[in-house]
Amino acid sequence: MRVPMDAFDDVRPAAECLDLLVEPVAAAIRGWSGSVPVGELRYVETDPAIADTALLVEHHGAWLLEQSANCVVVAGKRGGETTLAACVVLSHTRVDVNGVVRRQLGARKASFAPMDKAVGDSAMEYGGITPIGLPADWPLLVDAAVADIPYALIGSGSRRGKLIVPGKALAELPGATVLDGLGIA
Repeated sequence: MRVPMDAFDDVRPAAECLDLLVEPVAAAIRGWSGSVPVGELRYVETDPAIADTALLVEHHGAWLLEQSANCVVVAGKRGGETTLAACVVLSHTRVDVNGVVRRQLGARKASFAPMDKAVGDSAMEYGGITPIGLPADWPLLVDAAVADIPYALIGSGSRRGKLIVPGKALAELPGATVLDGLGIA
């Protein structure tokens, strides 16, 4: 079975590429803990022009779609309060915002967070937001299918690179809750 590392010529340990990462992501990798060693996290440089998943897999191979995950920021609202949360799902699925997410957040209404809010509050670039290094008070919802894959190709916090991370490591991130059915076809 192919793994995301097979799609790239230059795959490096993320801990050796901290200067290429946005600060919250670099800080999270510097302070890494959990059952998955930090050395299992890899970094690959990518062309920002093909950072979007569809373009990236078109360039590197359609097989990569099954091993890519997207992190999207949602806003749950209830009684004048807004809660931002990050959702990680396989790239060939979409986040069940009005079902699983809304119920998990205890919100009356849930929707994708406005881009300027997601980018500003995460300190990451649009199209590169990653679950690693998000604000500590954000709930992190991880689809069980992401947690189950050996490696997931995810954003790195910017559009100029990607991280390759064991699914198990994503499930163990601070504040993570693994949910069945978060990503739907």
